[in-house]
Amino acid sequence: MDITETEPVQGYLTATGERLRADGCEVRTEDWGGVAVLIGYRADFKLQWMATKLHLFTIAAPATLVTADALQTFTATATDYVLARKGQLRGLQNGVAVFPALVGTQIEPAASEWAQEGQRVKFAAVARPVTVDVGTGTASAYRGNPMLGFVYAAHLRSKLNAYFPAVRH
Repeated sequence: MDITETEPVQGYLTATGERLRADGCEVRTEDWGGVAVLIGYRADFKLQWMATKLHLFTIAAPATLVTADALQTFTATATDYVLARKGQLRGLQNGVAVFPALVGTQIEPAASEWAQEGQRVKFAAVARPVTVDVGTGTASAYRGNPMLGFVYAAHLRSKLNAYFPAVRH
């Protein structure tokens, strides 16, 4: 990877970490197979969510080229990671959500389209994949209201918009 390509990506990841911290998330970096991955975590409880607690993880990694296959694989890996940490009691007034984000300099249109299609759902767990093109500042993700997990939709959209604004200004 060329340094001119990694500097904007690392800058975006650093800024994302700052946005997560400003919102009260615990933030750390982990090594995933030689790649430094940014991980943010917060838990929220609301009576209007049928008195449930939502564990929200934001997991962002650098990539030069983001393909649909790479995003699908990263989403599955991030979901497995989240379920291993907070998913044991999900469904018993606990839910988990994850924003698996690949941040790069080249985003294949199929990857952005897949991210915007909808959230990926498992029992009491949702993933809303994100692609970020640092060249344009565009963050593609599902920002709608799903049928499953609708009770969390406004909260997830708010957090997604705070951590990954649709277009950077």
